[in-house]
Amino acid sequence: MTLRLHNTLTGTKDVFEPLEPGHVGMYTCGPTVWNFAHVGNLRAFLFYDLLRRQLSANGYRITHVMNLTDIDDRILDQAMHAGTTISEYVKPFVTAFFEDMRALRAQPAEHYPKATEHIPEMLAMISTLLERGNAYVADGDVYYRIASFPRYGALSHLDRAGLKAGARVSTDKYEKEDVSDFALWKKAQLGDEELGAAWDAPFGRGRPGWHIECSAMSKHYLGDTFDIHCGGVDLMFPHHENEIAQSEAANGKPFVRVWLHSEHLAEPSGEKMSKSAGGFITLRDLIAAGHDPLAVRFFLIANAHYRSRIRLSTEALHAAAEQVRRLREFADRVRRSQPAANEDDALVSHIVEIRAAYSEALDDDLNLPQGIGLVFELVREANAALDNNRVGTEGRRGLLNLIDEVDAHLDVMGGEEPGLADEVERLIAEREAARQAKDFARADLIREGLKQRGIALEDSRDGVRWRRVSHG
Repeated sequence: MTLRLHNTLTGTKDVFEPLEPGHVGMYTCGPTVWNFAHVGNLRAFLFYDLLRRQLSANGYRITHVMNLTDIDDRILDQAMHAGTTISEYVKPFVTAFFEDMRALRAQPAEHYPKATEHIPEMLAMISTLLERGNAYVADGDVYYRIASFPRYGALSHLDRAGLKAGARVSTDKYEKEDVSDFALWKKAQLGDEELGAAWDAPFGRGRPGWHIECSAMSKHYLGDTFDIHCGGVDLMFPHHENEIAQSEAANGKPFVRVWLHSEHLAEPSGEKMSKSAGGFITLRDLIAAGHDPLAVRFFLIANAHYRSRIRLSTEALHAAAEQVRRLREFADRVRRSQPAANEDDALVSHIVEIRAAYSEALDDDLNLPQGIGLVFELVREANAALDNNRVGTEGRRGLLNLIDEVDAHLDVMGGEEPGLADEVERLIAEREAARQAKDFARADLIREGLKQRGIALEDSRDGVRWRRVSHG
């Protein structure tokens, strides 16, 4: 297998080779925990998960770092209005982030550094940039001097002439030499102390700018140069451009070898989903509306390629739920089937072809949608073969291997989200007890409550079975 990834920096799809054979160092931009993550954020986070799983499928050991931004202007503003410190304010949103990741079955990163826990590393990098002339102090703030880094703009293919240079200007209430320069350190403002948002520094008490956080934390965990850096396309400029400028000026070495960016998730209106714009949908909203988190997972990673924009809609989520249902039922049918006496050699050959084509699609810049399309074609053929008792030992083994390979990426065929099965079984037991007691109103209420959550009960001679269904 040869994994090829689309490198934003080069604009080409290149064969991936890590710095250290067999080991990948990867940094991904995580949540800013001033609010719940919206589904657009989750698309990026699940793109990281898909990449991680494909790297594992290719036999790599992975050191994955995903930062938590727990200090920025929005967090300060929200904490001030809530009358609490920033560390207390972000706690429920940090907890919610990890709950969302578990519900969506995202594999955990090796490190989840918080910005506030790495202030010394940021101060060291800022001091180096000041010493080398890449940064300057202005009225207690520290700014990066973009003019000192000629390669600025290479990632986003920015025309440097479009960056307006000129006389000293005042923007965002800070003094700068150039309108394009960005803050590395901001002097403490009135109220920052009470919020727990000020630290001592050689250049004055204050707090870090947003961009320096990722440069300092990635260096701490992965070194001066590492393999892969991921984020949404909205982070390419200026955030990732600023990271490159800071890191390469401070370390004197190339920063990142491969840059990967995922496209936006659009709201039903077609607009990019954004918390700052005021309208956004969380995973909690979708679960409350009866959607299976694993159908949401399928929609976000398998509905479209990660570099293509997709639009969130109830119809799209219902379609994803139906695809998940078909895959689960097929996997269950194959696992329960007994090998037929006669082997269908043509089917066996086709299974081998589809497995190879699926693997090739994933190695081709993580083209999971293409791979899943091939799998569903085979599902139809295999179901017909099972109907006609034409799946022998070799065919069954091939189908089981394919199911395992596909679910190594999807992770939707192994049942429902954690905790749901126990809860549903408890409610089924309550319903049965109510029916035994002839409390049919209570029994009907339980059944209807489950139906509202998208769970259908089926009474049979073997007892009560349940399954997820889409409902509108």
